[in-house]
Amino acid sequence: MKENEISFYIRKSIFSVYNELGPGLLEKVLAFELENNGLSVKTQVPIPINFKGILIDSSFIADIIVEDKIIIEVKAVTEIANIHHQQVLTYLKLTGLKLGILVNFNTDYISKSIFRKVRGNLD
Repeated sequence: MKENEISFYIRKSIFSVYNELGPGLLEKVLAFELENNGLSVKTQVPIPINFKGILIDSSFIADIIVEDKIIIEVKAVTEIANIHHQQVLTYLKLTGLKLGILVNFNTDYISKSIFRKVRGNLD
């Protein structure tokens, strides 16, 4: 599957978890629902960084990586700030992945709290 197809199932899973359980930090439940939808899921993935020729292990931890193609950054904050969007773009840059999804589960309207971040062109 390509990124756009996978992102459809990710959104479906986000809505399913939110509609069933409501607001809150639901990272593990989201990962479970993604797997229920037949997707390959890794959680709390350490991402090493090569900085000035030095490999720095576990420089950041990706919340969820789906099908080795999409990073999901899960938040439960009062308001998504610009830095959260920039964070996802940085993660994409460091991993070489093209699509990231930022989701804030601390909301009354989940549909307005899912953000796609694209780096480069999707196939």
